[in-house]
Amino acid sequence: MYMFTSIMYVSTRVYIQDLIHCSFSFIFVNSSFAICCKHSSLLISELESSSSSRYFLWIKMAQILAASPTCQMRLTKPSSIASSKLWNSVVLKQKKQSSSKVRSFKVMALQSDNSTINRVESLLNLDTKPFTDRIIAEYIWIGGSGIDLRSKSRTLEKPVEDPSELPKWNYDGSSTGQAPGEDSEVILYPQAIFRDPFRGGNNILVICDTYTPAGEPIPTNKRARAAEIFSNKKVNEEIPWFGIEQEYTLLQPNVNWPLGWPVGAYPGPQGPYYCGVGAEKSWGRDISDAHYKACLYAGINISGTNGEVMPGQWEFQVGPSVGIEAGDHVWCARYLLERITEQAGVVLTLDPKPIEGDWNGAGCHTNYSTKSMREDGGFEVIKKAILNLSLRHMEHISAYGEGNERRLTGKHETASIDQFSWGVANRGCSIRVGRDTEKKGKGYLEDRRPASNMDPYIVTSLLAETTLLWEPTLEAEALAAQKLSLKV
Repeated sequence: MYMFTSIMYVSTRVYIQDLIHCSFSFIFVNSSFAICCKHSSLLISELESSSSSRYFLWIKMAQILAASPTCQMRLTKPSSIASSKLWNSVVLKQKKQSSSKVRSFKVMALQSDNSTINRVESLLNLDTKPFTDRIIAEYIWIGGSGIDLRSKSRTLEKPVEDPSELPKWNYDGSSTGQAPGEDSEVILYPQAIFRDPFRGGNNILVICDTYTPAGEPIPTNKRARAAEIFSNKKVNEEIPWFGIEQEYTLLQPNVNWPLGWPVGAYPGPQGPYYCGVGAEKSWGRDISDAHYKACLYAGINISGTNGEVMPGQWEFQVGPSVGIEAGDHVWCARYLLERITEQAGVVLTLDPKPIEGDWNGAGCHTNYSTKSMREDGGFEVIKKAILNLSLRHMEHISAYGEGNERRLTGKHETASIDQFSWGVANRGCSIRVGRDTEKKGKGYLEDRRPASNMDPYIVTSLLAETTLLWEPTLEAEALAAQKLSLKV
């Protein structure tokens, strides 16, 4: 299919809305030659003539990807439009006049509803299943900072259901801060599979951990140690459950300032924003909802979302998940959130205190229980676990996220970073126990110390290790019980 548009009275500026949809040959005027490139978002040609003030340009435009509406022109002054004919090349007709001023001609493309971007989206949404059994696997791993996510894609010959069916892969660790340049190869071991909500079909996301070519976990691989703890017989028999509350903050690009906030200024004080509804209270809900649905599609055990106390801050919850699965699901959920904010042009931060002052920080509260805690008499088991946690407080704090000292100040629903505390229904404590758990005499505890940028592999495995595998001395246990007013 072809479209032909005549442009007349070249002294005016002409805007052709659909140039980016069309393929041009050339425009030739009085020995002036201009080539218009395909797919350009802005095409400008300057043509001049010393002998004519009026040109008839017949431009042949071939559609390249999809049907496009008729080119629309806006002329800055009235002009007559020549009758159209279907030509196979550009035709110029020049009317001679005795005198004329030098005129210029500009053609500019404006983005339309059927823009190149929309065509790319149609290609991204192509369903390949009718044409091939091959699928795309996106291998995902944690980078050298311990919090950044990396990924790359590969083709598999057929759909897979278990990580054991997937090949190992490698990457350049010197480019991620995980290996020296002279020995840069790091090996990816597939560990968990999720459905890919971006590509759809049988395509998958693959959570991997990282090893040297000799098969040793590299220093940033925290999953390997966590898997070792969760495979311990004593831990495995207790079936540890985790519910992780991941808080995060959305920032405006380029200015490092929360979404919805006036740049360089502040919104009204905290109060109306937590779980708030309305344009003046909730900023970023579409991102939160898109992430929620993407997690459900992927098979992540997401259990809810809500707007947080600071405007521009949100939370999602993952769990209850058992053992190592909790870390896999949180990391995959973080990956989806990174991709969604990338597409939305919004910056995601897991900084535990993104805005100083009278604003809440961002945590990653971790709810935890064992089989013994969930059974009758479990409250006594919970108190024993709290006792152990108090004795390893600083060890946990050192592993609970970078910059957490800016958040754990004793204000804004936090406990002091230097002092361990616990309480029932008290959100200003290190460990909170719910009213329902106290009433029933069984249930779970909430560790409120982890920062939003914590590694869930570290936090979950450390909780299991401290409460199930580590044994304090009787003297230390007695002193701690007295200090915490715990009768164990």
